[in-house]
Amino acid sequence: MTIKKEASDSIGRAAEVLERGGIAVLPTDTVYGLSAQVPSCANSPDSAEEKIRRIKGRSESKPFIQLIAQPDDIWKYTDERIPDALLSCWPGALTLVVPTKKTAPLFPLPPTVAFRCPGDEWLRAVIGMVGRTLYSTSVNKSGFPALWRIDDIVRTFGRDVDLIVSDGDRADAIPSTVAQTHNGHVTVLRQGAVKLPAELCQ
Repeated sequence: MTIKKEASDSIGRAAEVLERGGIAVLPTDTVYGLSAQVPSCANSPDSAEEKIRRIKGRSESKPFIQLIAQPDDIWKYTDERIPDALLSCWPGALTLVVPTKKTAPLFPLPPTVAFRCPGDEWLRAVIGMVGRTLYSTSVNKSGFPALWRIDDIVRTFGRDVDLIVSDGDRADAIPSTVAQTHNGHVTVLRQGAVKLPAELCQ
């Protein structure tokens, strides 16, 4: 099923699909993303994360970003000392890889997780309505470039996902910048849409 982002009920319909464990292609403030609700219990072979990996191809092994609705939600998952200059980039196209805390409100998390509070207000509303973080990963088959034409996305993934939300082609979209923080030290892992000050990364 494909719907337009501009539809008045698109937020509710996207949230409904994700809440029942479905997989959706969602527009973000950067590129399109394959998304699913992060579960509250341990992964299983039929978990949303594994479904996305099967859709992208079995060689897919990269950890997925988790999207949060508000910048302050990050403190549910980490005790890391994140510099204010980084947090000021949220909402926006910056992904932060941080050490996780044992008391995070989901199943036991890996030692580090990549979080992003997206700059797209529509997407943040979907996340807020779902009430959990969302997995997000590029819309492509493993080993191939990310798709940015909506017709290509529908042709390639239309039968594999439960919903595609169309916001037109994204020819000029730039992926998020990815930075890792540890004890306040910042390392840029991927330069993307957000240019971080050099003094942050020393």
